[in-house]
Parts: sequence; structure tokens; C-alpha cells
Amino acid sequence: MSLRTRDVVPISEARARLTELAQEVVDGGAEKVLTKNGASYVAIVDARKLDYYHALEEEHAGLVLLAEAEIGLRQIRAGKRVSAGDLARALADQ
Repeated sequence: MSLRTRDVVPISEARARLTELAQEVVDGGAEKVLTKNGASYVAIVDARKLDYYHALEEEHAGLVLLAEAEIGLRQIRAGKRVSAGDLARALADQ
């Protein structure tokens, strides 16, 4: 979803219109970006959408961990591993 100019609001204006802006977010589905001194500062996002963003973030983190575990297993199978003692010594030398 692209951001429209009417969805960018100075924070000073948002103070007076917070309830109205929140209702627009919930009813219209568009996020509001609040600016401070002309730069993006914070956003108003529907709470359900925020929950969804967090779930996506968590899922992505899980996929990254699985990919790293797969790489590690391939390295073990290929004999490319370091013992815990060798790793501890190598880290201590740094």
C-alpha cells in the first residue's frame, strides 16, 4: 500500500486530531505517518495489522534460524567442523 500525502501529518496537528486519525486508520485501513520537524517520527497503525507484522517478523526469524541450522548440518556432514575445545582456544587467542 502506498502512502498518500494526506496520511502524513505533523505531530503538532496530530495532537488535536488523534481520535479522528485513529478512526481513519481503523476504518480506512491506511497508516498515518506523524512527522516531527518535517521528518518521519512515528506511525499510527491498526493494532490487528501490527500483530500481523509481528507474526511475520517472528516467522522470518524462524526461517533464518532453520536456514542456518541446515548450513551447519551440511558442514558437519562434510566434515567441516571444529571441536568445542578448538573453538574456545581460537576465541581466546583473539
